[in-house]
Amino acid sequence: MKELLAAVREGRAGDVPGLLKPLTPAERKACLVELKALRAELRGWDWDRWQERFKVSRALLPAGAGCHTGAAATAAWIGARDLRDGDRPLHGMLIDLLSDRDPEWLGDLAHRLAGRSSTAEEDYPLIDELVRLAKCGIPTTDGVVYGWAEAVTSARGRGLGRLGEDPHVRTLVPRLFETPQLARPLAWYNDPEAPNHWPTALTALATEGVLDRTVLVDACVARLLRGGRPGEMRFFLVLLRRLELTPAEEGARVADWTGMAADGMSTVAAHAQDVLARLAESGELSASTLAEVSGAVLFRTEKKLVRAQLVLLGKVLRRDAGAADELLPMLADAFGHQDVGVQERALKLVGRHLPAADDSLRKELAAAATLLSPAHRKAAVEIFGALPDDGVPGEYMEILPPAAEPRRLAPAADSVAELVEEVVVQLRSDDDVSEFERTLDGLVRLVHREPAALADALRAALADRWWLDDSYRWDRDQRFSGHPFGLEVVTAALLERVSVKTVHNARVRGTPSDSCAHTGLDGIFNARMWEAAFRVRTRPLPFLLATPTWHTGALDADELVDRLREYRRLDVAPGPVDFAQALLRVPRDAGGSAARAAAQLGTTEGDRLAAWLTGEGPVVPALQSADEADVPAPATPGRWQPGRYTRRRLDETKGRLAIQREFPRSFHWLGRTQSNSYRSCYHWAAGRTHWVAALPHEREAHAAWMLPGLTACALEDLPGATWGLPPLAEADSPAGAGDPGQPAEPAGPALHRALATGLGARSHEDRLAAVDALLVLAARGRLDGPRLGRDLAELVGQGTVKPNRLAASARTAAATGAYATTWSVLAGALPGLLAADQPPRGLGEILAVAAECVEHCGSAAVSGSPGGIPGLVDLAGRRGSSQLIAQASRLLTALDH
Repeated sequence: MKELLAAVREGRAGDVPGLLKPLTPAERKACLVELKALRAELRGWDWDRWQERFKVSRALLPAGAGCHTGAAATAAWIGARDLRDGDRPLHGMLIDLLSDRDPEWLGDLAHRLAGRSSTAEEDYPLIDELVRLAKCGIPTTDGVVYGWAEAVTSARGRGLGRLGEDPHVRTLVPRLFETPQLARPLAWYNDPEAPNHWPTALTALATEGVLDRTVLVDACVARLLRGGRPGEMRFFLVLLRRLELTPAEEGARVADWTGMAADGMSTVAAHAQDVLARLAESGELSASTLAEVSGAVLFRTEKKLVRAQLVLLGKVLRRDAGAADELLPMLADAFGHQDVGVQERALKLVGRHLPAADDSLRKELAAAATLLSPAHRKAAVEIFGALPDDGVPGEYMEILPPAAEPRRLAPAADSVAELVEEVVVQLRSDDDVSEFERTLDGLVRLVHREPAALADALRAALADRWWLDDSYRWDRDQRFSGHPFGLEVVTAALLERVSVKTVHNARVRGTPSDSCAHTGLDGIFNARMWEAAFRVRTRPLPFLLATPTWHTGALDADELVDRLREYRRLDVAPGPVDFAQALLRVPRDAGGSAARAAAQLGTTEGDRLAAWLTGEGPVVPALQSADEADVPAPATPGRWQPGRYTRRRLDETKGRLAIQREFPRSFHWLGRTQSNSYRSCYHWAAGRTHWVAALPHEREAHAAWMLPGLTACALEDLPGATWGLPPLAEADSPAGAGDPGQPAEPAGPALHRALATGLGARSHEDRLAAVDALLVLAARGRLDGPRLGRDLAELVGQGTVKPNRLAASARTAAATGAYATTWSVLAGALPGLLAADQPPRGLGEILAVAAECVEHCGSAAVSGSPGGIPGLVDLAGRRGSSQLIAQASRLLTALDH
């Protein structure tokens, strides 16, 4: 027994079987106690012993498995993640140690291992061998199915050519269609002739009778109906096509094809549509069923599917005029389609077969014609005669989201129980600035009032935090010195799990001179946490000065004066970082009574606040707004060249000494000129709302700092950079910040340029964020539509923004009911887009959205574009029937009405 324990401690896994097999059951039981103690010891080893821990764990796992007697305990030991240490166990050794057990016991162990979802897939070889020894059925859990698929796919030299010889094929193949995700190997190869092409292999087994072909067909159809990821659907669709359904099999599944055509992804819907078209053309699909299918397909956004369905309806109507009563109402559903080309096709088709309709159907179709674009109303009148009165558009009303008003922060938690609950929530997620700030303030307040009770409650609630684990005691200070982890460092300081020296040294640290602005903003946030942790352990503050008044991060000047007055009464010295952050959250032009009240405090902080509020304090060069001349020109259209795209300086003035003299070191970067370069900033998609809240009155600076990431978001496959546009749209401007009664002023050029770039992002989710920001600015009266349009035209010309993405963003904005707002932007963009020697590819889509906006707005839109659109008349007058010319004519017609 001692030899076995020594071998395990030395990591000699190969010696374990020879030393363990001769042991008696009593010796194995005694050995197991020692092995469990060794396992507990391993958990406390420092990270620098990882190599030793790996070797010991590799020997410990088979030793413990061989010493256990119960199947449940053995499975738990084998499946323990801490024993695997990132590696698969030695399956062959485990079989050698366990093969002499009772077959029933081996079967029980196999099923228990199969039930462990975290390890069953990688333990499939062990499970398979246990099943063979036990002569029992293979478990059919998802993990086993995934492991089996990988095992048979990667079998050396065989591929799937001998899949039919596998003993589990009949049991596990049907399960391939039932797992939550498709087994990875099933989508590895695209070549049908490849040896590991699963659709080919399964089709061959169905032909040979090894697998039931009907089961495969039903399973494919069911999975396609269920939906899923495109890659997964592709496998089932390829397999279904290779199974080559007969007309009878297709006809028996009409309801399934209907469901796929209505709700399936595009490729699946297209296949179902092809099947239904064959059935309709052969006369096996009734008119009522075709009408039901058409009603669903014609509501889809994919133009190809809708047009194909219109073609099919036209064929059926030509062959069977008696079907008009059932099919023409479905054609009328296409009158409201977003694509005017689809509307035109549907209207022509209705006009061709209208003589077969009775009076009631004619009236129904005429009523539906009110949904047509104004461009088709004349043709509709020629077909139906006078349209109903509701076909005349009424007075237009713009729909915008409610204007975002500043929301006051709720008071900080006043009880230990409430605060502890909020701290636990914030340690999981600190994205909500308002909740984070009030939780931080509440933590500081209760540390000042009830430190012992708060410490006891937090120690119990945060028992699972890493810094409370003594195994991390050697590097707690080192880790907290590098990063405070939000409220973690404050709570750790309260519970004396981080040294005073560590947080003191960290809080006075500055930001490197070559860092980007986002690193500097992180530095401000981190310094606040370190300072709060330092004061928790030394001189607790009664409350924080920098807690915002509003959800945007803005702080009312009068409220800061009141806080300083209370500090004077309590004879408390403010935290330097806390006070500096408070100054940056107060608008510098507040002045007036607040400045006079601050000066009357008779304290150093009161004098500094008074000077700040009257504009006599230190100017922060990095925060001065840029004008339009600062926006860079492109180097090469369509290509992102960071050094030229994002070389942008917010101010050329050298940093003044005042910022270094009067602010803590973590703020000194604000006194230096900020060169916003792609190469110096890696914060593309990992933004934080705390950045905006740190400087809530500097939208222009934030927007300019975001431009490198936004440009990457538009030109490269680097999504996520538009996260900050909605918060910036809600943020306060330098004037009137935090005062809902102040008149709105337009956002500056940097924010408009950032918004324009975001509207051209590659990712649909990124464009949605940009559209949200656009609508928020419009609702607040701070959107300059013509300026944004000019920026968009320039970015399209540079190749940064693709016309089809701009069209998609504009269509999304208009669809919310903001047609006039969208038109104001497009009206500003179209002159620049039409002035190009060669119209940009996709301009027709932009013109289509513009025309739709004018058709909805009527005179309201036209009044926003004095002088018309230069170049539009010439484009509309060209010969041809292209989408570009057709949409130009449509827009011109709409503007003339």
